[in-house]
Amino acid sequence: IYEESLPLCLITPSSVMIHKNIFADVGIFDETLPACEDYDLWLRITHKYPVGLIDKELIVKHGGHKDQLSRSIPTLDKYRIYAMKKMLGSGTLTERQRSATIKEIENKARIYAHGCLKNGKEKEGEEYFALIDALHK
Repeated sequence: IYEESLPLCLITPSSVMIHKNIFADVGIFDETLPACEDYDLWLRITHKYPVGLIDKELIVKHGGHKDQLSRSIPTLDKYRIYAMKKMLGSGTLTERQRSATIKEIENKARIYAHGCLKNGKEKEGEEYFALIDALHK
């Protein structure tokens, strides 16, 4: 489900059963990320391993709380872009995965760059537009 996982994090850690050998292969959560560390991990897993689904509700998840991390960090796509750049740099993606990753980086980077410009962060916005250009060189 790698390509389907690129726009948003599709897997929640509380719903997963995973063999420890997978962590030995792809690593664990990237603790340097202030957010989207789960997104980063699932990209590293889903590009190499199949993901199964038990089509039965086994957990109850509540979202939208005031103290939820996604509410306190308004620039989550910045960290998703970072995770996707890591995937491109890994050298382990298939051509199909690589193309899908580039397409999603372009999409998120363009939106993020325009948001930066709109909010007076011209330098950061230009950096993301330059990233888009660099993807095609």
